[in-house]
Amino acid sequence: MLYHLFAPLADRYIIFNLFRYITFRAAGGMATAVILSFAMGPAVIRWLRTLRFGQVVRTEGPETHLAKAGTPTMGGVLIIISCIVATLLWADLTNHYVQIVLLVLVWMGALGFLDDYLKVVRRRTEGLVGRYKLVGQGLIGALVGVYLLFAPIWGTVPPNWTSLPFLAEYHLEMWAPLFIPWVMFVLAGSSNAVNLTDGLDGLAAGLSAIAAASFAVFAYLIGRIDTSTYLGLFYLPGAGELAIFCVALAGGALGFLWYNAHPAEVFMGDTGSLALGGAIGAAAILLKIEFLLVFVGGIFVIEALSVILQVGYFKYTLKRYGRGMRLFQMAPLHHHFEKAGWAESKIITRFWILGLLFSLIAFGTLKLR
Repeated sequence: MLYHLFAPLADRYIIFNLFRYITFRAAGGMATAVILSFAMGPAVIRWLRTLRFGQVVRTEGPETHLAKAGTPTMGGVLIIISCIVATLLWADLTNHYVQIVLLVLVWMGALGFLDDYLKVVRRRTEGLVGRYKLVGQGLIGALVGVYLLFAPIWGTVPPNWTSLPFLAEYHLEMWAPLFIPWVMFVLAGSSNAVNLTDGLDGLAAGLSAIAAASFAVFAYLIGRIDTSTYLGLFYLPGAGELAIFCVALAGGALGFLWYNAHPAEVFMGDTGSLALGGAIGAAAILLKIEFLLVFVGGIFVIEALSVILQVGYFKYTLKRYGRGMRLFQMAPLHHHFEKAGWAESKIITRFWILGLLFSLIAFGTLKLR
């Protein structure tokens, strides 16, 4: 909105030339999102308490989590609202990258809200049935995939191409009909991985802020012909506007973290975790760096793999030996360390550190090419 209002005035008043710079608008977007999320926090928490939207804790989880029952949940609306408002204020709203990622954020947030609603209002501990959640995730993935396949936004880069880490001269060229399932897989996988990670106070919010900020840097680099050419990345005209959305998402998560830090006053719920994961996945797809999700979101990947391995090993041993066995004391992995006696704050801090290291590795791939 501010871009459309002030950028046209730059030819007459030089001060408004600032609004033509993505870096300036990204800084404004992040500051706006942080302040909004922080400022709205107390009112939203009171509202959630009034509605009695309290967390439902599963009895099979760690015993220390039983004390968290009743803590307001659905706090992810703070992140979503602050990110949307900041993006609408500072980004180019005619940009297709921005439009698509906002759609994914809202869609996934609504899906997560439905899941939380069934848990806290309808008292269905399992929330939205898993297959229905996958249908919702798959539907938005199919919509985005079809649109990108038949109305590509990447200029001269075909929709079924994606870049490969460490290989500047090569790219993956998938069979065109596989592009839509690929988009569905990335969006569902990313949103569910963040959802699985959201089990400790501030864990998912901090890691999501790191991932979103990392993708903001990639968006800026890929949206410039000089840096993208130098680094051996696809040059995607207009992709730089995604940097504004990504820093707004990171800012919203940081503002929310003020209230979600241990001991948490509010939880993001599936409303926040599905929205964060979906938006991060969408950014990776739009920037054609899906494989870098493995590095930038390394902790999310590990957490998801721990659940897959735990379930798979349990089923295998049950079938082979007649008794199911476990690889970990509990999955996702952060619960394993809780069971091992680690303090919650120690697990969170160490996972944040690992998240930063994974992000640095992702940036390192730009030179190891």
